[in-house]
Amino acid sequence: MGPVEIRALAESLGVRPTKKLGQNFVHDPNTVRRIVATADLAPDDVVLEVGPGLGSLTLALLPACAAVVAVEIDPVLAARLPATVEDRAPELADRLTVVCDDAMKVSTLPLAPTALVANLPYNVAVPVVLHLLAVVPTLRRVLVMVQAEVADRMAAGPGGRVYGVPSVKIAWYASARRVATVPRAVFWPVPNVDSALVLLERREQPDADRDAVFAVIDAAFAQRRKTLRAALAGWAGSAAAAEAALVAAGVDPGARGEQLAVGDFVRIAQHAHTRR
Repeated sequence: MGPVEIRALAESLGVRPTKKLGQNFVHDPNTVRRIVATADLAPDDVVLEVGPGLGSLTLALLPACAAVVAVEIDPVLAARLPATVEDRAPELADRLTVVCDDAMKVSTLPLAPTALVANLPYNVAVPVVLHLLAVVPTLRRVLVMVQAEVADRMAAGPGGRVYGVPSVKIAWYASARRVATVPRAVFWPVPNVDSALVLLERREQPDADRDAVFAVIDAAFAQRRKTLRAALAGWAGSAAAAEAALVAAGVDPGARGEQLAVGDFVRIAQHAHTRR
């Protein structure tokens, strides 16, 4: 759907995009086609779409996969989406399932998605991706459109200026890379920043307690200017205990969190656990 169609549909529903829900609707057909092409979907893929909004991306996804499960928090938009598909692609209407819910609270879905493809609200993009990777183990591939700065954080590697908690926690589940920039002009309303596409491909998770590892990550970056010996003192119980765990894990106590890969945090958590 183009700009005129998007605005007309929104007006007919009495919908005004809100900052609270992070609503910026894509109105450029070329952009949604590009997203679907980049997602590289197979005919048997089941796609999870979060925040389908007025349905532009949904309409582009349906011909490329076996089914789309659309999770929409806005009840007005959730109720309208099946009718939009029925109007514009009736032959594909049976491929769509709409779930009216908050993606951050979803724990079960009517189908088992193999891919997540979504235009995510900027303010919840990382928490939504991490939550869905945790609760939907069948997800193999994730392609999300997020704020360009958020995309850089999600895909960053150790040592970079923007490398932080989102980077490491996503690396627990998947490899991530920024694959395209999306100009702000393709949205209504126009945001103040450009967006980007980030592609995540799930890999085998470390053989470790995720919550324990994530606790180390959170502690290391809570005071990222401090050395790990100091930053992990509260987590470990003392600076000496932190240093002992770091040395046992083969990590320099004088290093900082931004220098460590996810495997380093795994070893720290494992050695701390064995020493307690």
